Amino acid sequence: MKNILVLCTGNSCRSQMAHGYLKKLNGLAKIYSAGIETHGLNLGAVAIMKEGGIDISRHSSNLVEEYDGVAWDYIITVCDHAKDNCPYIPAPNAKRIHQNFFDPSKVTGSEEIRHAAFEKARNEIKAFSTHFMAEEFNKH
Repeated sequence: MKNILVLCTGNSCRSQMAHGYLKKLNGLAKIYSAGIETHGLNLGAVAIMKEGGIDISRHSSNLVEEYDGVAWDYIITVCDHAKDNCPYIPAPNAKRIHQNFFDPSKVTGSEEIRHAAFEKARNEIKAFSTHFMAEEFNKH
């Protein structure tokens, strides 16, 4: 079984959504998500994922150091800040993938505006996750 790490700044929103999609789409890998900081689980991310049929409400916000010793096959950074500021992760055989996603947690305004922001991020992450799984796990 492959080990996939999804890494973001605070492990509260984008990495949690990617974790949820990758877990749903793949039974061939163990999915982890972490941050270079922990900001707690973002309730907007939980709500928008639930609308999409995925429950991430029991996820926790973890620091990347909590997974020392895991042999990573993939390390996916989902924000530029995490990519640029992440401590060294010793994983010489890991395929490193970077995709900066729009951050809905920074959007302010009405409920409708915030909901649309989370929906946009969720849809981007779902598309990426679907493509990633097809490219990496459905090769013949």
